[in-house]
Amino acid sequence: MPAIVDFPTVVQEALTIFGDLFDTEPARRHFAEYLTGLIVAENKTVSGINREFALTTDQSCLNRWLTEVAWDVTALNDRRLTWLQQAPQTRYSVRGVIAIDNTLVTHEGKLIEDVGWFWDHADERHVIAHDYIISNYVCPSKAHYPIEWRRFKKRAACEAGTFKDHTELCIELIDDALKRGIPGAFTFDSYFTSAKVLNHIHSKQAAYVGDLKLNRKVVYTGQEQKLQEVARQIPWEAKKPIRVGHTRYWYFSKQMRIPDVGHPVRVVLFWRARDDHEASKALVSNRLGWEAIRMSLVYRHRWTGTETFHRDGKQQLGLGDCQVRSGEGQTRHVYLVSAAYSLLMRSLQQTRPQDWARRTLTTIGEACRAVKAETLERMIDWVVDKLTRDHWSVADIKAVLAYS
Repeated sequence: MPAIVDFPTVVQEALTIFGDLFDTEPARRHFAEYLTGLIVAENKTVSGINREFALTTDQSCLNRWLTEVAWDVTALNDRRLTWLQQAPQTRYSVRGVIAIDNTLVTHEGKLIEDVGWFWDHADERHVIAHDYIISNYVCPSKAHYPIEWRRFKKRAACEAGTFKDHTELCIELIDDALKRGIPGAFTFDSYFTSAKVLNHIHSKQAAYVGDLKLNRKVVYTGQEQKLQEVARQIPWEAKKPIRVGHTRYWYFSKQMRIPDVGHPVRVVLFWRARDDHEASKALVSNRLGWEAIRMSLVYRHRWTGTETFHRDGKQQLGLGDCQVRSGEGQTRHVYLVSAAYSLLMRSLQQTRPQDWARRTLTTIGEACRAVKAETLERMIDWVVDKLTRDHWSVADIKAVLAYS
């Protein structure tokens, strides 16, 4: 049943921050409706969001705003990132981390622009999805949020000469972060730890920590050999203990060279037990003075910055729920999810609980539930006001709430 009679506090604040980016009052209202729906609606499609409101226009109006009405997603994203710099917990820092990873966002419709069949490693099956490459920022406070993203298009869907592979799209995100002057080290998994990416970051005088596959070749003791072969040569006494989270590992750190990488790198090999001959993981960085603990701390933020947003974006904010067919509509949807995520992220871990939340929030899921509770409370207050102040009948209230 429609239960939203007023926008929640966090969305009203968003209107003061972003409202001037929309040139009409109906456009501003649709912006607020969409953000509210992403946070509290059970069904986060356009029609599902529209049905949550007691007083609203036809769902086709919200659909046209998302897919046809002129407004600038770039301006929205730039404003969002600028606004996040106003709070200490979400501000950029030289100790911050820029994490890059891709994620599959599954869809039901085959006619949505740019969707394709992709192999989902988690479910071990092919799925119809968008493949998004996303750069995320992780602050020293552990607050994190998306910076920018790119949608991968399969070669068959691209016009001649326009195809870009994952490496090219990753480099675009790196350049975007550097152009914005965002400080911090880049981090990514082995999929993006290619010579082209590493050389590009190093040429920009930026730092990186990447995951390195153990079958990757390196130059060690003057010979080119696979990294796992190097690991087998490391003597027991050369391995040092390190604690990552609650787990103890053993590591060996050495400056090496990687074929096709134009600069020396520091490689850290990890073993689960000191007696193991086979290494379990390896990290690489162009910061030769960084030791294992610094590299590990940077790389750990890859999970914080990417996997957490991918999970919460899909489970809590409807990242994959939009079913509009146009690529423009899908693009706007992703930027609006980023805006909703950032609004909630700034509400977490406050020294004083938000008035609308009533307690300190620690997760995006908690924040969504707090916003939903506030909208329910406002609906109850609205019903009481209509009964006691405006003297509406119960039948009139049911008619507005479409409840029978």
